[in-house]
Amino acid sequence: MRVKTGIVTRRRHKKIISQTKGYYGTRRKLFRRANEAWMKAMRYAYRDRRARKRDMRRLWIIRINAAARPHGVSYSRLIHALKQANIQIDRKMLANLAVNDSRAFGKLVETALQA
Repeated sequence: MRVKTGIVTRRRHKKIISQTKGYYGTRRKLFRRANEAWMKAMRYAYRDRRARKRDMRRLWIIRINAAARPHGVSYSRLIHALKQANIQIDRKMLANLAVNDSRAFGKLVETALQA
């Protein structure tokens, strides 16, 4: 007696087809094309979850540098001064301060430079 896989295959195909809703043309309708598109999308998603972390760090550094310049200090000198003053604040929070509370950021820069 042979094993028939109709139900299993149908379920697998339906799962992929349902996950490719919104894709263009045959990439959402035909299993083979949809599967190719879905696998590629998953590879991009995996890669870009890591890339997002790098991109956000770059953005924070740009914002910190832009906010530090009017205080007469570059980004690298500010980070060095913060380490010397033993002020432990990460770049995300520092960038948030730089954008939303420039007065507190200025105080922080002042404190770091005096130490």
